[in-house]
Amino acid sequence: MGTTGEVPLAAIVLLGSCVQWLTGMGFALVSVPALVLLLGPVEGVVLANCAAGAICSVGLLGGRRRVRLRSMAPLCAAAACTVPAGTWVTHQLPEPWLLLVMGALVTTATLLVMRGIRVPALHGTRGAIAAGAAGGFMNSAAGVGGPPISLYALNAGWPVREFVPNAMFYGVLVNAFSVASNGVPDLTGTQWATVVTAMTTGALLGRTLAGHLPEPRTRLLVLLLALAGGLTAVTKGLWGL
Repeated sequence: MGTTGEVPLAAIVLLGSCVQWLTGMGFALVSVPALVLLLGPVEGVVLANCAAGAICSVGLLGGRRRVRLRSMAPLCAAAACTVPAGTWVTHQLPEPWLLLVMGALVTTATLLVMRGIRVPALHGTRGAIAAGAAGGFMNSAAGVGGPPISLYALNAGWPVREFVPNAMFYGVLVNAFSVASNGVPDLTGTQWATVVTAMTTGALLGRTLAGHLPEPRTRLLVLLLALAGGLTAVTKGLWGL
């Protein structure tokens, strides 16, 4: 991967971890565009997979009893089938095209979540399979697998209290699938220590700030940061063509 400054790496991971614990979403949306620009498309995605999987694992501990295993089965099974396709895309496309595809996926996913679009097709088992398949592909190709699940939950009428633990459960599995398919990032020991420290610090900061900041405005800020990052990746991809 070459030498990469620990300070920007720490800042990106800390911010993503903080907003994840503060709002229950946002690590991948906020962090992936910046990680991709810092480390390159492949390394940025696999690091996001590892970090997001670890965060979801910890976050799931308190809500595992609210996981709807029967509802999650088709989502996770479909994701397992499409993760290899996302990995293939990541390793086959030239870097400018990868930046363009990843930026477009992040931008589109962010806009869909911001608008809260209801899709009649995202109902029942077929809707779960479609959402899971899209999430698996997007997670391994661009590190962002959550938005299709958010849209599925919105159309299924899941309350936030039910959505969060189920989204965490999906995040654990789909990121495990993605890491198994993509591999782990080629970081030095110092960089791994930086990532772990930044994740822990971000989690503590997010939990401290939770309840003290208005959630709607915080979520909007997260989405605007994600949108800016996605558009930046698209621009850099277009510039490199």
